[in-house]
Amino acid sequence: MKKSSLIIGRQPLVEALQNGRGVDKILLQKNVVGETAAAIRKLAKDHNVPVQVVPIEKLNSISRANHQGVIAFAALVQYMELQQVIDHVVGEGQTPLFVLLDGVTDVRNIGAIARTALCCGAQALIIPDKGVGALNEEALKSSAGALQQIHVVRVNSLMKAVDELHMNGIKVFASEMTAKSQLDKLEWKEPAAVVMGSEDKGVYPALMKICDETFRIPMAGSFESLNVSVAAGMILYEAMKTRMQS
Repeated sequence: MKKSSLIIGRQPLVEALQNGRGVDKILLQKNVVGETAAAIRKLAKDHNVPVQVVPIEKLNSISRANHQGVIAFAALVQYMELQQVIDHVVGEGQTPLFVLLDGVTDVRNIGAIARTALCCGAQALIIPDKGVGALNEEALKSSAGALQQIHVVRVNSLMKAVDELHMNGIKVFASEMTAKSQLDKLEWKEPAAVVMGSEDKGVYPALMKICDETFRIPMAGSFESLNVSVAAGMILYEAMKTRMQS
């Protein structure tokens, strides 16, 4: 662990959060109390930063410095608010095309999806604060730097994110092997977002339920397994191709 990626101590973390510095995760010592600890919890909640309660031994194994019961991992990307990104994209005269990741834990897949998304004209990657792979150095390397160019939005609930997308007139699609509609039949020229689920569990059923439409990727033969980053590439290429047609 590089020391530069750690934020050690209570006050340094409070200042980092107040100044808008990106933080991936906070490790908080079990039973830690005090006004500063309470402030950290509140700031973490306000900025959708996950907090993990751990024993002091865990903190000591990461750093020998006087951590005061708190160690945080600085983010390698700058997280943005969803509405802020929507306003920026629309303000630039672009048609929103976003990607939501549900349960995608392999950081290499996340990096590959970000890379493809940027190449295909998607403007944002939306991730939950829990249940998704960390945007660490390996993810950044796999993305070939795309994670530092595409807008990255971190939310505490993908369900709420879909609601916010709907309120802004953005339709949300989800891939489903048994869906009746095919990928090429969707209206990609309109503001859209696509949900990519994990390879083993797919998209969370409750999240799938509130999507506007489900679709399937047509495949030859009976083999029905696609790597999530490969599937994302096929979907986003179709969206880009459709949008480029006059």
